Amino acid sequence: MVRRPVSRVVLGIAILLGVGAIANGVFMLASPVSWYFAVPGVTTTGPFNQHFVRDIGLIFLGVGTAFLLGAARPIHRSVSWGAAAIWLSGHALFHIWEVAVGICGPSALLRDFPAVTLPAVLAIAITVHAVSHKESGR
Repeated sequence: MVRRPVSRVVLGIAILLGVGAIANGVFMLASPVSWYFAVPGVTTTGPFNQHFVRDIGLIFLGVGTAFLLGAARPIHRSVSWGAAAIWLSGHALFHIWEVAVGICGPSALLRDFPAVTLPAVLAIAITVHAVSHKESGR
């Protein structure tokens, strides 16, 4: 059975997620203090920890690279986008858990949605799309 190629919209989302994650990771690595104070809500989650910010910056570089790899290499798309979706989903679920147990107020869900939950939802959607439109070897 021949499957249809992944659409340009899906590829555009993957590229946008990849570039965004890499930009965030570079910002976290290059200027962790500036990142800590620039991102809404971060200062309410605990004291600044340069090592932690840079560790997560490296993760964002990996996530971004996975999206771009999948956009460029259809044969790796499902696995690379799936791996990125797993991390982003865990990150979003952690933010939801913080609200559920009272660490953050419910307003944090709305504040975090564009940068935390939406990327996870988009990553899941494009991964499901890639799996259902599996291409061979191109």
